[in-house]
Amino acid sequence: MKKVAIVDYGMGNVDSVARAVQHCGGEPVITSETADFEVANYIILPGVGAFQAGMKNIRSHGLEVVLREQVLGKGVPFLGICLGMQLLATKGWEGGETEGLGWIEGEIKRLLPDSSDIRIPHVGWNEVIFNQPSFVFQNIPSGKDFYFVHSYHFSCHHPQDEIAHTPYCGGFVSVVGRNNILGVQFHPEKSQRLGLQVMKNFLSL
Repeated sequence: MKKVAIVDYGMGNVDSVARAVQHCGGEPVITSETADFEVANYIILPGVGAFQAGMKNIRSHGLEVVLREQVLGKGVPFLGICLGMQLLATKGWEGGETEGLGWIEGEIKRLLPDSSDIRIPHVGWNEVIFNQPSFVFQNIPSGKDFYFVHSYHFSCHHPQDEIAHTPYCGGFVSVVGRNNILGVQFHPEKSQRLGLQVMKNFLSL
């Protein structure tokens, strides 16, 4: 069975992610232990909360180095969810300017309403429209709805890292990717059948 290390840094609904992984045939391990990441076939970084606090917790748990070694060094498939996706960026502004993991160049900026009826935070179901083909969307049509909860978005420096976007607040990048690294702004573990399909596709990499 595929071992899936779910990063436990105090900022995510790790239990619901673990249940989704198990449902999709993976063996989830919720952990902050280096040894667990070194034997994992996949790594998932979930997250709910502010960018600055997220990076502070990752660094205080001593996780940045082992994650870099496994994901960038050894090519272990990686999935960032919501805040976990945002932490891939070069830097973020939520809670003050903060250096991120820097695996995908870009900045995390606040969503800006483009009309009076737009609410922030963005909470609920919305479309995910493909910019380019990706294994993560196998058996999923473009334009289907997924579940979001966020106030900030990923502004990529390179268009080739933008896998999909969502038409809210003038449009924002909702999926990023590069090589073995994938980030989704929505919550696949809360997005019912299609969310589980995203998880299955990730675990097939």
